Amino acid sequence: MKKGWIVIIVILIILGFWGCNSYNGLQKANLNVNNVWGTVQTNYQRRSDMYQNIVQTIKGSAKFEDSTLIGVVQARANATKIQVNIDDSASLAQYQKAQADLQSSFSKLLAVSEAYPDLKTTAAFQDFQAQIEGTENRINVARKDYNQAVTDYNQKVQLFPGNIMAGIFGFHPKAVFQADAGADKAPNIQF
Repeated sequence: MKKGWIVIIVILIILGFWGCNSYNGLQKANLNVNNVWGTVQTNYQRRSDMYQNIVQTIKGSAKFEDSTLIGVVQARANATKIQVNIDDSASLAQYQKAQADLQSSFSKLLAVSEAYPDLKTTAAFQDFQAQIEGTENRINVARKDYNQAVTDYNQKVQLFPGNIMAGIFGFHPKAVFQADAGADKAPNIQF
């Protein structure tokens, strides 16, 4: 009889260690899923913040460049359309003012170019595209990592013998990330 009790106690100890090990494994997998999901959410937030900030920056850059270039074009048009009559002081003054405006516009454009040699709307749009691509790649990697973490967790929860302990401790399968309907279509970004 003593041998029987020893065998039962040994089996209970093994089951206890197995139960603790299973519980800890399930808990670690669950924490990993939560951590990886946090990364997904962080990348979504990054995209949201970036869209708002980058779009406003590009709009500001485009307006600034547009106003500078429009000023130069208008000053040039004004300077070339004036018919000067050197005998008429008012006509000459008007011509000189148009030339001064043109010079001022060019000076402003040159100052912008010297201070910000890479400040070009096209460069801003290219940078925006690169940032969007990088962020979308981060989101894609985070989704992939999340799905892998969920798959690992679900295997522990659903496969025998882990499913026994998962049922006892209340661990349930988690859903993998699935794209929204229509996510296979490129987003329409408008400025």
